[in-house]
Amino acid sequence: MPRATSHSPLCTGHAPWQQMSRRECLNKFALGLGGIALSQLLGRDAFAAPALAQPHHAPKAKRIIYLFQSGGPSQLDLFDYKPLLNQKHGEQLPDSVRGGQRLTGMSGNQSSIPIAGSPFKFAQHGRSGAWFSDLLPHTARIADELCIVRSMHTESINHGPGVTFMQTGSQIPGRPSIGAWIDYGLGSTNENLPAFVVLITKDKKGQPLMSHLWGGGFLPSKHQGVRFRSGPDPVLYLNNPAGVSAENRRLALDRLRELHEHQFAGTPDAEISARIANYEMAFAMQTSVPAVTDLKDEPAHIVDSYGPDARTPGTFASNCLLARRLAERGVKFIQLYHQDWDHHGGLPGGIRRECQQTDQPTAALIADLKQRGLLDDTLVVWGGEFGRTNYCQGLMTATNFGRDHHPRCFTLWMAGGGVKPGLTYGATDDYGYNITENPVHIHDLHATMLHLFGIDHERLTYKHQGRYYRLTDVFGHVVHDLLA
Repeated sequence: MPRATSHSPLCTGHAPWQQMSRRECLNKFALGLGGIALSQLLGRDAFAAPALAQPHHAPKAKRIIYLFQSGGPSQLDLFDYKPLLNQKHGEQLPDSVRGGQRLTGMSGNQSSIPIAGSPFKFAQHGRSGAWFSDLLPHTARIADELCIVRSMHTESINHGPGVTFMQTGSQIPGRPSIGAWIDYGLGSTNENLPAFVVLITKDKKGQPLMSHLWGGGFLPSKHQGVRFRSGPDPVLYLNNPAGVSAENRRLALDRLRELHEHQFAGTPDAEISARIANYEMAFAMQTSVPAVTDLKDEPAHIVDSYGPDARTPGTFASNCLLARRLAERGVKFIQLYHQDWDHHGGLPGGIRRECQQTDQPTAALIADLKQRGLLDDTLVVWGGEFGRTNYCQGLMTATNFGRDHHPRCFTLWMAGGGVKPGLTYGATDDYGYNITENPVHIHDLHATMLHLFGIDHERLTYKHQGRYYRLTDVFGHVVHDLLA
């Protein structure tokens, strides 16, 4: 049988001279093998949103605010109190503790790896008796609201793959982010704001934050995060050009939608429907974004509770307050990024600076959500991509030292949204180097987060290039001990 081409009489309409392209031919003859294949490739993407008609089980969380601390905060100077390190300060880390673990290139060539105790004072707080250093006085006051996990671990030893792993479930860029998965699975409850919003503290140093961290990967692009920036234009290219009224913009979008729908009728590509949805969302956001970012209607005492930086757009404090405003307007996933926790040197001064910027706003956010009745169904997550070593990287002096990356154990906490308050889960050894009790992997964390949204992490999948993918890949277990 001769091969059909775009100019072959095998692909014609009612007469040989009325020729069609190959794509038109496949669309016309939907019962043929080509039409079946095309519908399998394109039809599901085009029409399935959200993927779940309803959650797999009753959800406890309706939204999430993820306070990601990029760079790897030192758990040994914030949460995981290890007095033995101070007793052995300056001594060599025993080989029996290290256990042959690989080191980064930054400290792997050191002839000496001296133990570094924490220069900060620790105390127990709340009825739960959770340990906090004096760097976190505000967070310590909400100790009984927190579910602290001291036994997080990961395979990633460097920032790029580490942050990507924590945000997408894979060390390799290209997979959908957590927020994109949740939006794909559950959809949005607000037609005027994105379901997934990203806020980044302005003017911070440290490892760069790439857009794949909040991207949609191979999911339709409408599920990716929308970044809100500081300044007069929180979303780029959102405002109409000079001389274009809202009425004219609406007319233009209506005609553009008709063209897209005509194109979609002939070629049911998911990206066409995503483009329509994105244009409509952008039009709605022209009104909703200025309203949500304008703090004039916030009581002064609420703004002040977030700290002195709360009135400066783009600061962590301002972003925490904005996160609460987005949460109460139905935004499902609110991702905050705060950089510069990567303290290879100058740790005492560096970590103090970051805590001064983040401690009060973080505690104020929890308190604000609680007094508004939002904390019960809002999951708040605080943590970085890995922890820091118990030994010094580089030169250690009487007043200064640094810590290298440590993937073997680190601390993360959650609050609200169905997790158990006042719980400290997991434990590390006396050196703070290895987990001794209840390890929690990143895949376990992701499975638990999805579970709180009513999603079975093994059943929320997406077929891409012949394989079904999920956020947790082929791993992960729900940590039921963390659930209220």
